[in-house]
Amino acid sequence: MEVNPLAVILVYFDSKGDRLLYRYPYQTLGQTLKLEEPHEEQLNKKRNPFAVASTDDLLQTPTHQHPTQAQGQGQGQLQGFADDVLSALFAVKPQLCNQKFELKLNDVRFVSHPTLISVVPAVTSNSASNQTTTSGSNAASSSMAVTVAKKQQMLINIVFALHAQASYSIVKCYHELSKRLGLALKFEEQRSGYLTEQTAYMARTHDEQQQQPLERTFELIAERCSLAKALKSICNDLCTTGLLSTTLNSNLTLTFCLPAKAHQLHKKGSMVDPETIDRCLRALKPYHGMLLLVDFAELLDCVPPTGARMLWQLVDAYNPLISLQSMASNADLSIEHVYKLVSHLVYWAKATIIYPLCETNVYVIAPDAPLHTKSHLVEKFSTRFAGMSLFEVISDFSLPTSIGHLTTPLQQPARQGILAQMVLWMLQHHLLMQLHTYVQFMPSDDDEFGDSASCNQTHMPGSCDNLTEEERDEDPLHGGSILSMSSQPLPMPVNANRRPMVEDHDSLASDNIAVQPSSSHKSNFSMTASLSTDNCDSLDSMEDEQKLKELLQVFNDADRAAIRRIPASLNVDDLSLLVKLYQMGYFKSEHHLEEIMYFENLRRSQLLQLLDKFRDVLIIYETEDPAIASMYNNK
Repeated sequence: MEVNPLAVILVYFDSKGDRLLYRYPYQTLGQTLKLEEPHEEQLNKKRNPFAVASTDDLLQTPTHQHPTQAQGQGQGQLQGFADDVLSALFAVKPQLCNQKFELKLNDVRFVSHPTLISVVPAVTSNSASNQTTTSGSNAASSSMAVTVAKKQQMLINIVFALHAQASYSIVKCYHELSKRLGLALKFEEQRSGYLTEQTAYMARTHDEQQQQPLERTFELIAERCSLAKALKSICNDLCTTGLLSTTLNSNLTLTFCLPAKAHQLHKKGSMVDPETIDRCLRALKPYHGMLLLVDFAELLDCVPPTGARMLWQLVDAYNPLISLQSMASNADLSIEHVYKLVSHLVYWAKATIIYPLCETNVYVIAPDAPLHTKSHLVEKFSTRFAGMSLFEVISDFSLPTSIGHLTTPLQQPARQGILAQMVLWMLQHHLLMQLHTYVQFMPSDDDEFGDSASCNQTHMPGSCDNLTEEERDEDPLHGGSILSMSSQPLPMPVNANRRPMVEDHDSLASDNIAVQPSSSHKSNFSMTASLSTDNCDSLDSMEDEQKLKELLQVFNDADRAAIRRIPASLNVDDLSLLVKLYQMGYFKSEHHLEEIMYFENLRRSQLLQLLDKFRDVLIIYETEDPAIASMYNNK
């Protein structure tokens, strides 16, 4: 995979010259040619570091390479590059230090951040400090020695070899990791001379093992030097989980996440880059919720010790039934701190963003859910919920279905609690996708739509005035509104702030007051019809009539005519709410109902009744939240 590194290389450069001190994996050029080249012993020998390499030899090296080596990589390892060549390439000039370094050779891309570090030898500093001021000349020579020592510098370059087709986001992540490693080593060098000590061990091991194969030399370095052991651990972690938590010099802890690799632990085949995560987190709102993807014990790996206390405060108040704002209040944290903690957990693939679980949430099977018969999730689900079948449970969501549609007041509370846990489990494994209701203002351009066209065979709801009460009861369209024809009821959301954790097997509240659009539609229609025949008796005064005219001035002539044909436009409160939401831009298919409810402090019943009354000019549809869904639709 293009996410995994081919190798990690440590190059050192000081006044004595450049040297490749460590490389992992240990694959060498000589070992690859062992079965085919007659000069294997010469290739296996360590080249004298002080010998001058012949230009002809370097030019002739590619002609002796194996076909797989000519490409630069084979079987996930770096091949075909001699160590002295790599050392010369990555020992860059000081002008190229402390910035991104990127080099592409054949099908290999090398990425690093060369770091220039000032070195003060301990011996020089101590001898200078211990000198006595016996004479002015001795003092001058002592200060000159200290000045020369301070000017000594060395270059450390930790290079990652990647596939050439690696995306820009992956290359950027590896550059960031190289930069952090350089800064960490610079800090430890200035604190205790850690880097000088480690590089001296590595150079001494190379000198002692000149007659041994390079693989054995690198293995011995990894046993002796903690820095080499840390680089080996970093490379292995990047290839397995993409999550790093490495301690340098038993003092400085370095944490790092490769999102493209880490998020594949929960959904194989997905390619989530940092830019996608940033777009999702920028859209984070207080009404959103959080769903943990791992156990509590795995959360501390992604935060340094200084941030553990605030993380535990959030975990203590964690509940997938409540919003981030409620969690911030319960944890005694500001909403900004909760945003940062949640964003960190999402970036590290420890959590995901959801809408708090409640009865009105509508879910459907995700289009890329791994639901084949041999899926490992089938057995995993049966182990988690004994006696339950994943295919049987998830089949209820073949069509968009709300949780309230699957529960009844006669169900036992334990059964409702288990259903909530199963929904959360399927959300954790990205088997379900939540759908939200969006609204689009779309009035009809047909001026004849209304009285002359209302009694056709289609029976448009709310537009036929000469149907009897019995005919309306038999007509499925006039018996209720468009919203009442959907496959799921839309009751009020559960008050999650008073709910315990789902693990307590408590049921979701089913005693919410559901909207009854069919009866409200009849009463509103009959009322407005009587008002229209009685010269608008519902208007208490001429002030209300003037207010209606002022409210309608917001729309253009065509839209105003379409709204006037709706009986509910004669109600000041209904029209005021419609105009308010229209002016706020909520009817442009960019805001779902939950967002409108939160920012405008509306109950779901109020909003649904308004959509029902003005359904002739408001189009509703259900789709996923693009900000959240973008993280799981990339392959």
